[in-house]
This record gives sequence, C-alpha cells and structure tokens, in this order.
Amino acid sequence: MLPLDITVMEPWLKLLLQWAIPVFKTLVYLKTTNQFSGIPLNEKPTSEPKPLILPYQAVDEPTHREKLMAMGQHFANKLPDVIHAFAQTLDETDHLQQQHFQQQKALQQQLVAEHRETLLKLAAYQRQTTLELPEVHKILDHWPLRLFPSQLLEPHRPNRPIPLRIFIAPPQVQFERFGEMNSQVPDIELGLAQRLREFLSQHYPLHSQVRPTEFLGGAWESKRFHSESSIKALFSLLKSEPTLILESEIDGDFMIFRLAYWGLGQDSYCYSTLCKLSYRDFIYESAKVRALKWKTTRDKLLALGKSIEDINAKGGDNAINLAYLEEAEELQQAGIDPRELIFPYKVNRGDWDNFCQFLSTCHCLVAGWVSDIHHLVHSDVSPLLPELLPPLIAEVSDPDLVQVVMQTTLSIYQEVLESLVRERPYWEPELSLKLAQSLSCLPDKSWATIQIKSSVKAWLQQRKQPHIEGLQAFEAMGLVLTQQDQNYCQMLQSCLAAVGDEQGANQVQELLEAIASPQQPQTCANLILASTFTGLSGKVSAIAIHPNGRTLLSCGGDSTIKIWDIISLNSTPIQQLNGHSGGVLTLTLSRDGQILASSDQSKNRSYIKVWNLHQGKLLWTLSGHRKQIHSLAISPDNQTIASGSHKIKLWNLNTGEPFRTLFGHKEWVYSLVISPDGQTLVSGSGDKTVKIWKLATGELLRTLSGHKASVRAVAISPDGQTIVSGSEDKTIKVWDFETGKLLATLTDHTGAVYAIALSPDGEYLISGSEDKTIKVWHLHRGELIQTLDEHTAPVYALAIDSNGLLASGSEDQTIKLWRPL
Repeated sequence: MLPLDITVMEPWLKLLLQWAIPVFKTLVYLKTTNQFSGIPLNEKPTSEPKPLILPYQAVDEPTHREKLMAMGQHFANKLPDVIHAFAQTLDETDHLQQQHFQQQKALQQQLVAEHRETLLKLAAYQRQTTLELPEVHKILDHWPLRLFPSQLLEPHRPNRPIPLRIFIAPPQVQFERFGEMNSQVPDIELGLAQRLREFLSQHYPLHSQVRPTEFLGGAWESKRFHSESSIKALFSLLKSEPTLILESEIDGDFMIFRLAYWGLGQDSYCYSTLCKLSYRDFIYESAKVRALKWKTTRDKLLALGKSIEDINAKGGDNAINLAYLEEAEELQQAGIDPRELIFPYKVNRGDWDNFCQFLSTCHCLVAGWVSDIHHLVHSDVSPLLPELLPPLIAEVSDPDLVQVVMQTTLSIYQEVLESLVRERPYWEPELSLKLAQSLSCLPDKSWATIQIKSSVKAWLQQRKQPHIEGLQAFEAMGLVLTQQDQNYCQMLQSCLAAVGDEQGANQVQELLEAIASPQQPQTCANLILASTFTGLSGKVSAIAIHPNGRTLLSCGGDSTIKIWDIISLNSTPIQQLNGHSGGVLTLTLSRDGQILASSDQSKNRSYIKVWNLHQGKLLWTLSGHRKQIHSLAISPDNQTIASGSHKIKLWNLNTGEPFRTLFGHKEWVYSLVISPDGQTLVSGSGDKTVKIWKLATGELLRTLSGHKASVRAVAISPDGQTIVSGSEDKTIKVWDFETGKLLATLTDHTGAVYAIALSPDGEYLISGSEDKTIKVWHLHRGELIQTLDEHTAPVYALAIDSNGLLASGSEDQTIKLWRPL
C-alpha cells in the first residue's frame, strides 16, 4: 500500500471525530445502565452528579487549615512524625467511622463483582438455550454471516473474560462511477480486514487475559446484507456474546460508516451512524493533491526548456488532472462556480489506497474505543488505546487535529468514568487513576496530570479535607492516611512517576514509608540461630519472607512452592502451591506481599507463574523464554515483573503481556533487583558484569565491570544509593549507584558468593556462599562483623524482613532462621 497523503485524510478525520462524541455518549449510556441496573447500592445515582460526601469525620476543618499553614515548605521532612502523631490522637468515633467507610467501599465493589458474575451465568444460560428456540430457522433466512450460530455459541474458557467479537460489513463501491477502471483497484474488504486484524492481534489479541477480542474478518455476507435488519437478526441469537459490527454502506456518492454494539446483559443494542462522507470527493481530492504536486515538477521541466507536449505526455493522469484544476480556477475567476460542472478527474491505485487506509484507520480507532469501553465497564481494565494513538496517527501534521483526537478519546473515556463513579462513588479516586495510567504514555503528559489531580481532589473530598493544589495536597493526605490507603498511594506514586512529577512521587513515597514502617528496624549486628526447617527434597534455591512476619516461602528441589509458618515453627510446610509442571528455579515476592512470581523449567520452555497470595489464586502463566529463568523481580507498584534468562523480559502485571526485551548480557542473567523508587533495574550475569537499566524505557544506563567470574547476586540499599554484587570469584563488590564507582571489595569468603541481602536500615550486608557460611558485614565500613557456619552445604538463598529476621536456604536441604539479639 502506498503512503497515505495526510492532506487528504485530515478533513475527513475531523468529520469522524465531530460525529463520534454524541454516538459514544449513547453507547456508554446503554453499556453502563445495563451493566449496573438492579444493583442495590446505598446511594442511587441522580440526574445531576453531586459532590461525594462520605460518612468519614476527621478533626475540625479550621484546625486542619491552621496546621497546613503552619507546616509550610518543611512539612515534607516531617511527614512520618505527623502521620504517627495523628494516628495516636484518633478517637474511637473516628475509628468506627473509618471502618464504616471501608466497609461501604468494599460492599460497593462486592456488589458489582456479584452482578458481573450473574451476567456471566446469564450469558452461559442464553448460549445453551438459544439454538433451541422455535424461530431459529426463520431468523436464519436473514442471517448475514457465513458462520452458523452453532459455531458462534460455543462455551467459553472458564476463568477468562468473554472476548468482544468484532465483524466488519465493508462497503460495496460502484467503480463505474469513476470511468474506466482496471485491475489496480484494491479489494477494499481484504484491505480493511488485514489492517484491522493486524491492529487487534497485536494489541487486543484473543489470547489476552484482560482485553480479549475475536476478529472474524470475511465472515460478513457483504453482497447480501446491510442495515438494521441484519443487526437485529444477529442480536436475537447472539445477545449472550459481546459483539461489535463496523458497517460501511454506499448511498450514491456517499459512504455511511455505522457501528452496532451490545454487551453482556443488555436488552437492546446500539446502532448509530458514525459519519457520512462523500467517497467520490475523497477520491477526487486525492487526485487533485497528486496533480498539484505534479505542477511543481512540470514548472521545473518548463524551466529546463522542455516542450509542454512532452511534459504532458510524461505527466499522464497528473497532467490531465492539473489541466482540469487550472480550468476550474479560470472559471472561478470568471465568476462561474466550478462545482456546478463535471470534471472527470483520473484516479489511480494510489487514490484508492488513500481511501482504504483512511477507512482502516477509522475502523482501528472505533474498534479500540469500543474494546476499551467494553473491558473497562465489565472488568475495570484500564484503557489501552491512548498508548496506541501516537503511532496510529503519527503522520497527522496538523497539531490541532492531534489535540482533537486526544480530546475526543478523553471525552469518551470520561463519560464511562462518570457513569461508573455514579454507581461506585467511593471508588472515584481509583477509577480516575486507572484513566491517568492509560494517558500517561502520551507525549503530552497534561492529559494524565489532569486525571491525577482529579483523583487526589476526590480522595480528599471523600475525607472532608479542604481542596488544596500542588504538593500541599499530599501534605493534607498525610493527616488522614491509614493502612487501607496503601494500594491507592502505590497507584498514585506510579502515575506521578510516569508523568515526570518526581517531587510528587517522592512525597507519596514518604507517605508510603510512614504507614508501612512506623517502627525503627532492628539491627543485624548480632544474629543467633532461632530454628531450622527440614524435610525439603533438594537444595533451597530461593526464599522470601512475607511482610506480615508470619510466613516464609521457598522453592527448589521439586515443582512446588512451600509456605512455612515462622511463628509456630512447624517442621513441615503449612501449605504448598502446585501449579508448576517442572522444577521451580526461583521466586520473588512483591513488597506488599500481595503478588508472588515463580519460574520453572519444563521440557521445551520456561514458564512464569504469577499468584495473588491474598486471594490464593493463580493470576497468570507467562511464556516467552525458551531457556531457564534464573531471576525474577517485581516493581514496587506491582505493575511490572522482570525475568532473566539469557535475555531480560519485562511484563505488564495488569495484562500478563510482555512489553519489552532487554538485550546486552552475553550469558545467563542470574540476579535481578528493582530500585526502591521503581525507576531502575539492576542485573547480574554470567558475563561477569552488572548492568543498570532505566525501567521505563529499557535504556542501558551503565555497565559495572570488575568481577572475574559470574555475578550470582545483586542488591540495592534501601536508600537507593548503593549496589552490592556477589560473584563466583569469591568476592563482594560495593558500587556507588549514581556514578558506578567501585567503593569496596570484600574478600573473606573462600567460595562463590551466591546470595546477598541488606538489612532494613541499610547498615549491614549479609552474604551466603559456596563455602557453607553466612557472613555479616558493616556495609559502609566494609568490616566483617560475624560469620554464621551452621549450614553443612553451600548457601544459595537469603531473605530478611523489616524486623531483622534473616532466613537462609542451603543445598543441605534446610532453611534456617536467625534473629537479632
């Protein structure tokens, strides 16, 4: 296909956008009103949105204002103390009201989840009974598809969202209207189907576990059926299947672009015209643009002395069309309206390609909008199209048109958001952040910033805090923040980092630290053996301590992940996770203890399992590595997982899809760690190097060289200032994070260093080695403090919790717990 001439496309794209907003408002209304009809929420939506006042009463408003004014610019340094002091002064009434708030918030989400489950069961029942209806054979007389209903009503896979099914009903263009045509005229249906298929399979694939779509190109009987009778026939039999139909119909010289849609539980369908345009004018406009470009070439040839006859012969169709244009200009100057006359412009394959590509761009835009709305309403999945818009409209040269596309997209999603908020008012801050996450990938970060500010404003309003702009809004949050707000703050921090608001992200990080670590961590200067877990079937390759301080997870030796009770010190695991088919190589736990990721080695591929420990269920099985996965790391905001084999892959934890591969290491990647601020990834490899990557872009920032053998372990200090690496060359190296400068080399081990851990206060370094010992060092002085030698085989795994409890795993098939004195 030839490149699309944007000067032809832009006015027609503007026309589509002008029609799109009212159509999508209608579609959103149908989706959300049917989605939530009948849910007995405490507050019914009104016709006019009202301020969200929740049953949460903090201290008097004037007192808050006085506090905020007094704190001024230095409040950021005092956030932990302020939050701790406020928590101590909450009275019993405030505590009960906060409990009521959280209960009502959880109830709203539970009711929505139950309603969605009911819709899925209803769809399954409709799917089973539809083919038994007596009128089926009559409906089939008007059936517009090449597929039978029985082929479309097969049961869906359990525990997976029902995909949005997409059909196209392409236009039947009357080519004879353009004079003599030849084999150069493209197959419009084939071109449309191919472009839309590529777009959906790349971004909304059927196998996706969050945004699945099923595109059935070529299924429409395009020569027999169009208009609403066909839509009605489809809806009568396929109402259990979420469906989008993109229909293009020819009416004289005009093409009418329509959409039809219905989702789960809807008792009617949306069928609306998106735009009506003169495809004849579009084709002729493309021919005129070609002719004007030819004029420049013609004038240059005339300047060289070429004859006009020779030039016109070489110009072909362009010369003929230019003659028509110049004639039309002369007539207009003479007072004759050229629109009243017929000029038979010559069109070619390029003009038709322009038309086909414009039509396919419209189809991709609309399919993306509807898919995002569908999955946002039915599954709370953040929209994806904003991330795809820059390449989709990359050629658009008019900056105002780019703004219109963005504004249209935001307006569509804002309609959905407002509808959802009216049904779940307590969830407005989280829902606004979902939209902010989607918009943060755009070059213009202001769209996402608006949503972030709206989210924070709603969060404060719900807690009856005064509306404050800028960083003082985070200070106000600190006055009423509780443990229940940790997830929201993590989402907020991630969004602020994505839009480049480093100062705001740091403020929220202080809030997270204040609610997550109210007490000072214990020192690791003197550790004693507390207990030993035995009965494992092989070496312990990885361990993690849950933030609750009660449980420990381990892997190695078989295909299970074992969970141990630290408090009771049972000699056998209290639970096992059995989802792996091959031996488990490694595991990692998110900082909040919600997400567990683990890898195994099967016969031909390596797999990653992602578990929600709080819910006790498997979320994803990720496949993308062919070779063993020796290392895993989860970002602090639980949005990204990094996995290392010979290469490093980055995965989106919301979608289960890989989004970037990092190449650079020449051997196995044995260890990965993500910095406390979530911005940087550090990797250690068998190629003897440590590499530092920018997580957001995959850019390699720095390579640390100095080890003489494989780097088996890496760690970052809690303050993010220091990197520590352990190697098979029997040494530990300490590096400055910012400069990459080698600060110290520790050499007391007599075997390879397989594991590294740093104390919560960042003062102490713990190392596990092939020499069967665990050594405790003072990190900044490089001084050896203590050697623990209770293991009888190499130590492969270390983990430490916020209270200074150290766990070690060894090839001697034991896990030992060490407590500080």
